[in-house]
Amino acid sequence: MTKYSSKDIQVLEGLEPVRKRPGMYIGSTSSTGLHHLLWEILDNSVDEALNGHCDNIEITLDKDQGVTIKDNGRGVPVDLFKKTKKSAMEILFTTLHSGGKFGQGNYKVSGGLHGVGMAVVCALSETMTATSRRDGFEWTQSYARGKPLTKLKKGKATRTYGTTVYFRPDPAIFPKIEFNPKLIMERAESKAFLNKGLKITFKEGKDKHTFHYPDGIQDYIKKIVGKKSTLMESPVYVEKEDKQFRLETAFLWTPATETQVLSFANSIRTVDGGTHENGFRNGITKAMRAYIERRKLLPREISSITGDDVREGLIAIINVYLQGEVEFQGQTKGRLNSEITSQVEVVVKHSLEHFLNENQTLGDTLANRVILSAQARVASRQAKEAVQRKTNISHRLNLPGKLSDCATTNKNEAELFICEGDSAGGSSKQARDRKTQAILPIRGKILNVETATLAKTLANSEIQNLVSACGTGIHNKFDYSKLRYGKIIIMTDADVDGAHICTLLLTFFYRCMPEIIENGHLFIAQPPLYRIDVGKKLYYAITEEEKDKIVKDLNGTQHDIGRFKGLGEMPASDLRETTMDKKTRSLIRVKLSDAERASKTVSQLMGKNAESRYNFIKEKAEFAQDLDV
Repeated sequence: MTKYSSKDIQVLEGLEPVRKRPGMYIGSTSSTGLHHLLWEILDNSVDEALNGHCDNIEITLDKDQGVTIKDNGRGVPVDLFKKTKKSAMEILFTTLHSGGKFGQGNYKVSGGLHGVGMAVVCALSETMTATSRRDGFEWTQSYARGKPLTKLKKGKATRTYGTTVYFRPDPAIFPKIEFNPKLIMERAESKAFLNKGLKITFKEGKDKHTFHYPDGIQDYIKKIVGKKSTLMESPVYVEKEDKQFRLETAFLWTPATETQVLSFANSIRTVDGGTHENGFRNGITKAMRAYIERRKLLPREISSITGDDVREGLIAIINVYLQGEVEFQGQTKGRLNSEITSQVEVVVKHSLEHFLNENQTLGDTLANRVILSAQARVASRQAKEAVQRKTNISHRLNLPGKLSDCATTNKNEAELFICEGDSAGGSSKQARDRKTQAILPIRGKILNVETATLAKTLANSEIQNLVSACGTGIHNKFDYSKLRYGKIIIMTDADVDGAHICTLLLTFFYRCMPEIIENGHLFIAQPPLYRIDVGKKLYYAITEEEKDKIVKDLNGTQHDIGRFKGLGEMPASDLRETTMDKKTRSLIRVKLSDAERASKTVSQLMGKNAESRYNFIKEKAEFAQDLDV
């Protein structure tokens, strides 16, 4: 028996727990966790703006990936903290659960109430320097990995106020230190939208971007809508405030089927929603139901209006400001748990009802849009159920005829390869492991679901085959428990046509079966483009650059280079070794890290608006090289 005694107990002091288990505080040490460091410091500056003490924030990204955030707030306190005889600044940056946001006096509204933000950033930084401008002087202190390097230094006299924090993440914690300027600008722009009058500037080298929006979220929703057609000239705008609670929301409807709801709490993006989002959804549903009933607009064939009917085509922004203790789920604050569902619901319901009754012509248009959605739901039910019947995992006779299924009944072992054409399907069947790998050939380029109606999507034979093979059904009838394969792998030729087919398939899964992507089941295979024969040795290259590197490394050794025209012409042995064998293949997992940006990109590249695609191509043309056309 292994001995277990007091000698095995560790007590981590100071900020050691943060360095020992960083994922507990910032989610992960990936790019997401890296950027979370910046968000923590930025949120502190935004909190100053939320409380009326700051109207200007500057973010600077250096070449060495050091970050400086400067604001004109009140400045971090520097007087001695009585209990420890250390400065308040040192306590804030080196001690967990310290801060001025626990009480009600200094911060009525705040995005950070855990008291760990600045200290966590300090703990995970190779170097950090904080400067506070207050009490007539500049006060500076430097830190490294959670510990002070210097004492608090009193610097030059100044009449200005504010805080400047410089930090560089610790390479011992983060495998890759590379901030994404586009991501930072999006976050900065979002904060400027959510805080009327706040000016945020981002600097990287000679590039400088300024974000300042006097109309706040009304400007925000106009940017999201862009050139999309809408049913309203301007969004419904609601602002309500009392002693403990302030709600600001703007929303409108479009003719499209896509729903886009962005929610925030104290200017923090709540990507997983929460009580404020639930209250908003309940409020608009009840208001629309009440209006339709009052106006007697509901057709006989529709028994009731659902929340999904109301939200179809909706674009909305919800931002709540809470005083006192705000309950988020976890330090990364992805979901709001503070119980405000009923308060938000009442405000939104009454405001929307009043708006609809005051603007009955527009109200009837919106109501008819909701009713049309309900009619489509009812009309498509039988078609969806017909497709779904084919997906029953226990009835293999109902599976697509071209599907070469695998033998295993263990979903976690099973893999579905989607390939283009019968020729590629034949090679894939020879190369596969029959026990765990299934092959589904599809005919060329499938329907672009981004521009097709639901009825047309459901009637398409190739899509019916895909849905049947996956086993889950689609849209509102999606049943995750019936998924037949742990991995669904898109395997297309390594050329332009193959990339186009892959894009169409990605669009289908994103719009019709997003849960498959969200749960990590969708992958893209990486078949090689070149084969290099060197005597008895074989090398494979996925890209032109990889081929050139291999040839360069051969240093003049005689070799033959062959380019694969497609999977169908690739020998089964090559296909197995390079693309299908679990030991040697390379797969790309499809992830959804930013739903808003993903939806915008799909609409831009695959939607009906050709002008947005034209502008995108025009902007990116200079970066395109060696096009395979």
